[in-house]
Amino acid sequence: MSTSRKEAVSTPEAPAPVASYSQAVRKGNILQVAGQVGVDPATGEPADGGVAGQTRQVFANLRAVLRAAGADLDDVVMLRAYLTDTAHFAEFNATYNELVSEPYPARTTVYVGLPGRLLVEIDALAVLD
Repeated sequence: MSTSRKEAVSTPEAPAPVASYSQAVRKGNILQVAGQVGVDPATGEPADGGVAGQTRQVFANLRAVLRAAGADLDDVVMLRAYLTDTAHFAEFNATYNELVSEPYPARTTVYVGLPGRLLVEIDALAVLD
């Protein structure tokens, strides 16, 4: 039986959860960051700039949650990206390539419905030393 405790991670530097979930959960050296959307935590509004602007905000939110757990993007081994339209992939991917460096995390991209004006959501799995 594992002796590692499951711990919630939270920060005001990323949008507060809108339902019963944690911004991230750590158990041992595994950190799962909940899906982050392109909402500016200071305003509560989606970032301007379409898919690229929201993708940049998503990564700012991911980084904030990772920092709160003592991690950074280099610790991320898997990203799951959710887009609302297949036509957004090229713009998303170009912005992603500006924000993520090699060795790249594994990634899955799926197309879903997101509420309101949200265009992008990404969750992350990190392994901490």
